[in-house]
Amino acid sequence: MNRRLDLTARNFPSAKDECEALTPHPNYDGPGSAYELAFKDEAFLLRDDMRPVRMQLELLKPELQLTEQGVRSTVVIFGSARIPPRDAAEQRVAAAEAGGEPDAIRRARMQLDMSRYYEEARNLAKLITEGSAARGEPIYVVTGGGPGIMEAGNRGAFDAGGKSVGLNIVLPHEQRPNPYITPELCFRFHYFALRKMHFLMRSVALVCFPGGFGTLDELFESMTLMQTGKSRRRPILLFGREFWSRLINFDLLLETGMISPGDERMFHYVETAEEAWALLETEYELATTPTL
Repeated sequence: MNRRLDLTARNFPSAKDECEALTPHPNYDGPGSAYELAFKDEAFLLRDDMRPVRMQLELLKPELQLTEQGVRSTVVIFGSARIPPRDAAEQRVAAAEAGGEPDAIRRARMQLDMSRYYEEARNLAKLITEGSAARGEPIYVVTGGGPGIMEAGNRGAFDAGGKSVGLNIVLPHEQRPNPYITPELCFRFHYFALRKMHFLMRSVALVCFPGGFGTLDELFESMTLMQTGKSRRRPILLFGREFWSRLINFDLLLETGMISPGDERMFHYVETAEEAWALLETEYELATTPTL
């Protein structure tokens, strides 16, 4: 027996060991009994009073897993779940034209036009994954883990043979994680606030593709945290100047004093994956030759 192992041996059994060693107690295992271990008692953990503990767990689980997986720097890709890949959009146009309903045809053609953003998000994620890996400083793509632009981001990293993160969330309508997320980096959240916190904790840049309420919420919370000094400033890239300038009148915010001069420089408009990656290369001097 190697007594030196005692120097690092556990003094107490782990929670897992203790759960596995439990023996049933018929007199106390029935409904309504309070005998279950607290950390194993689902009914107890789901009480309203335990919300602070559940929030802490939702903060800790991804944090510990990401640390263990060596994820230090990320680029977050936000965008609509409703933007399909080009092949799917083309199929919808064909089906709509076969049906002959003008509104359906118009919507399908708009989706086909917007599908270019899916392809740009996929290409950008591939460039980030390949470009950072080549320097030995991996930058991981993070998305909300769903379909559309989120799928495109995870898919691009997958195309490059790299890992990527998906931060999925429970919604009233079922949302499944897309199939391109690295399984050990795929998380499910209940609280939007903690999910958004994890988007920002390791990010070196935020990339916003066209999207709806959820995308706008993520963008403006990020900008507010940077504007107020709660979070360090980092590049924010808005894909598609025409979309964003029509959606948000930043000039009006400046003219009316709702934001300060300089706040409009918190973001950059970009149109292509190559343009976005070049901007990040410049920002972080990634295009220089690594020191050997």
